[in-house]
Amino acid sequence: MFWDFISLRPETTHQVSFLFSDRGTPDGYRHMNGYGSHTFKLVNKDGTPVYCKFHLKTDQGIRNLPAEKAGELEGKEPDYAIKDLFTSISEGKFPSWTMYIQVMTFAQAEAFRWNPFDLTKVWPQSEFPLIQVGKMVLDKNPQNYFSEVEQIAFAPANMIPGIEASPDKMLQGRLFSYVDTHRHRLGANYTHIPVNYPKSVSNPQTFNRDGPMCTIRQDGAPNYFPNSFNGAHECPSAIQSSFTTSGDVDRYNSEDDDNFSQVDIFWKQVLKPEERQRLVNNIAGHLKNASGFLQARALKNFSQVNAEFGSMLQAALSA
Repeated sequence: MFWDFISLRPETTHQVSFLFSDRGTPDGYRHMNGYGSHTFKLVNKDGTPVYCKFHLKTDQGIRNLPAEKAGELEGKEPDYAIKDLFTSISEGKFPSWTMYIQVMTFAQAEAFRWNPFDLTKVWPQSEFPLIQVGKMVLDKNPQNYFSEVEQIAFAPANMIPGIEASPDKMLQGRLFSYVDTHRHRLGANYTHIPVNYPKSVSNPQTFNRDGPMCTIRQDGAPNYFPNSFNGAHECPSAIQSSFTTSGDVDRYNSEDDDNFSQVDIFWKQVLKPEERQRLVNNIAGHLKNASGFLQARALKNFSQVNAEFGSMLQAALSA
């Protein structure tokens, strides 16, 4: 099923190539980068918006596991990455990541050769350079893993003033689906769980009322808006910026987009020869279990990335 779907959607070729490269088996969380993936908007104090992408670059350096070692750990020590992170923090070796952003103006987005909101594409750093904005440091382990980690309810709909959603269609879907998942997983009052409300607020105000695990009294505030009493009210700094849209609204098939040139850059300019061979070996080791017609269809996609990529994969499948 995996290769049936992947081979039918050539836009997955980019992500699949990352997944089966060395980057797909990082040596724990401390040695991997983090990416926002989606395109967001940043809005300054004057209300001027730009599009942006978020990057977290590990200060510990990238380190990956050989496929054989990753497979061994999967069976012997499935919590390897969590243990490594916990141990590092407990020993005072606090892992950190330097945070960067890429910025694209609305005018640049209109003229960009790829869809700037396409989750399968990256913004070339040569054109949209990384701008350093801060650092994230993990310096404390949870005291209760379930209450502080398992019950965390991250959602892209929870944005601070100045960060807004873009027309990224995958992000737009997640604005709804993540909070629905939290309600299903943790209950209607999941925002009452301490790990999910601001540490500086002891009695958060929401429009949720009653139901299972209701723990916040809200001092009798009404559950409708607007109201004349002590209920939640608008936050002027959180009002979203206005913007103009144009163009047709329709369903488009992204299969016809340029789905291979960025993968070719990854193959030729990012991967070293030995890394290319490992990528091919990893794909072949997984793809060889698929039906012949699926192998042929996947091989066609990888061959469109780069002829060398295709021929090396063909040789590995035939070995």
